[in-house]
Amino acid sequence: MKIPLLASALGIILLAFGGIILLPAIFAGIDNEYFEIIPFVLASFCSLILGSLCRWYGRNARNFDVLRRTEGLLIVTLTWVITAAIGALPYLFFGLHPIDAYFESVSGFTTTGATILTDFSLYPRAFFFWRALTQWLGGMGIIVLFVAILPQFGVAGRQIFFAEAPGPSEEKITPRIAHTAKALWLIYVLLTCLQIIFLVLADMPVFDAICNSLATMAAGGFSPHPQSIMGYQSPTITWITSLFMLLAGANFALQYKCFIKGKFRSLLANDEFRLYLAIVIFFSALLCCFLYTIENSTFSASLRDSVFQILSILTTTGFSSADFALWVVPAQATLFAMMLIGGCAGSAGGGIKVVRVLFAAKFLKREIDQIVHPKAILPIKLGGVTVQDDIQRQMISFLLFYLVLMIFSGLAVTMIEQNGAIGLAGTAATLGNVGPGFGEIGPMGTFGLLHPVTKIIFIIDMLVGRLELIPFLAMFCPDFWSFNKNGK
Repeated sequence: MKIPLLASALGIILLAFGGIILLPAIFAGIDNEYFEIIPFVLASFCSLILGSLCRWYGRNARNFDVLRRTEGLLIVTLTWVITAAIGALPYLFFGLHPIDAYFESVSGFTTTGATILTDFSLYPRAFFFWRALTQWLGGMGIIVLFVAILPQFGVAGRQIFFAEAPGPSEEKITPRIAHTAKALWLIYVLLTCLQIIFLVLADMPVFDAICNSLATMAAGGFSPHPQSIMGYQSPTITWITSLFMLLAGANFALQYKCFIKGKFRSLLANDEFRLYLAIVIFFSALLCCFLYTIENSTFSASLRDSVFQILSILTTTGFSSADFALWVVPAQATLFAMMLIGGCAGSAGGGIKVVRVLFAAKFLKREIDQIVHPKAILPIKLGGVTVQDDIQRQMISFLLFYLVLMIFSGLAVTMIEQNGAIGLAGTAATLGNVGPGFGEIGPMGTFGLLHPVTKIIFIIDMLVGRLELIPFLAMFCPDFWSFNKNGK
């Protein structure tokens, strides 16, 4: 690896990030809370200084076209770790402990939505806007944004774009990566603006509509209301949020082809999206039955809460329209199953991803058929295209390591907290970037009362889950850390 090249690339990102941090200061100024501007100005200053130092160190590294895949992976990892650290600085000024501040920041950028806050009344609007903005930036991806707007990366953008983009395969919708990044951000911005308009028309306060829309399209779940969407007591708002959560969990590249290019069949013709819809419909109906028959809720409320919570957990948004930690065990088990699936590849959702679940089902079916027909050649196809052996190995490896990490992380947290529910549900919620779990860390609960070591484990889970394990696993290879200090 070429250290000057890494430093130069990271410097460009931090310089741009330094400008973004100033946005919450606008709300502080509108509210005449001028003292609240200071935390964001100082955080911006830190990002600009660090970015300038990195650029100075890598001043001779100008040819990003020679960037290798391993270097792209490291740039992405460092970007997420460092921007989350800088993004935590404003939280320190509002009284959060350093571990809590970093936890809240990582939870935002990874779009997990797990919060350590206990009293929302202690913080100004600029604080909540920054929480929502961190999720919105992380939903599509910090790197994807900078590849779209910064021409310096050029051809090298491909390496860092696909190092961050969620999903097992490389999908482009335009010949150039920068144009693909711009196209993805276009549909992302349009859907966010559309949801803001709908929520305002549904009588949600403008500021709340902005924050909730940023969190929804990012599949994040940070709401300025302490009771999440349930606090607005509006069926219309609940259904509007459900619709946009459905879109947030779907592949943005397909949505670009459908809504911008006019290829309306592209969504329904996609195997993963069809399975995604089938999961939503089936488990919403199942949960509705539990709520209607066991919880004695009205049918309309049961249907609304079922669709909302299935979408919220499946897409890893983490909003709540009800305190599902109080629901019966079958209902909670249904939601826990959604934690283990996640959204579609190329969406803002986290988790394993629907496409990998689809692949696993087809892989198991092929293995069963192979027992009966041992000499038959039975290729696995997704979308009518045969899945290549290297992609198959990657997906099987991902599923295996995801399970291993969940087991070890869950056991460690269980021993620390002396609580199996926190260990299992908390790990599933953070590794899958879902957000709330059950019990003490449920939708009306908080992660703030957990042991500091547990918070550190969950921070690692959130970062690894958002980066989809690949950069994390690559770092265990000794050859990954082969540096060249004089490289250009």
